[in-house]
Amino acid sequence: MKNVGFLLLIAGFLAGAYSTALDIELTNWSMFVPAALAAIIGVIILKRQASGAETSEQVLTANRTELTESLSNIVGNLDELINAGDSVTIDKLRDEVDARLRDDLRRFADARGSLVHLFSLQTYADIMSEFAAGERYVNRVWSASADGYNLEARTYLKKAAKQFREASQQLQAVSE
Repeated sequence: MKNVGFLLLIAGFLAGAYSTALDIELTNWSMFVPAALAAIIGVIILKRQASGAETSEQVLTANRTELTESLSNIVGNLDELINAGDSVTIDKLRDEVDARLRDDLRRFADARGSLVHLFSLQTYADIMSEFAAGERYVNRVWSASADGYNLEARTYLKKAAKQFREASQQLQAVSE
């Protein structure tokens, strides 16, 4: 069915473009309208296919695990960086942030769409608000570290941990 959607979309766009290119001043509406309808039907088919894949039980179960594990890893790694104190020098902090957090931040972001299907739109908004704030703070840590501002980097490291901890607690609360 996915291939049919792609074929209708491609054929509709090509036929629509062809019908408008035949004459500069006039559009052949009897050719353009069916072509546009074919393209629209193709888009609808593709959207339904994608929606069905996103809401399959297998994908939702896998993404629930990804969401929980990645947030837990982020909180744990931020706590380790905070507890390491000055043993992680300001010059190395940005490298540690990249090495410890990048993959889990990406994993969470890739799976975040399932929050709506698993819980609700409001839950998605609440958790993503905390996550986004934490991610901004991590970016500030990285930038402050790159610029050599130790105090600012350490301050925002703690703020990031707080935001991610809150997101993790919210996820755990709705998962129970």
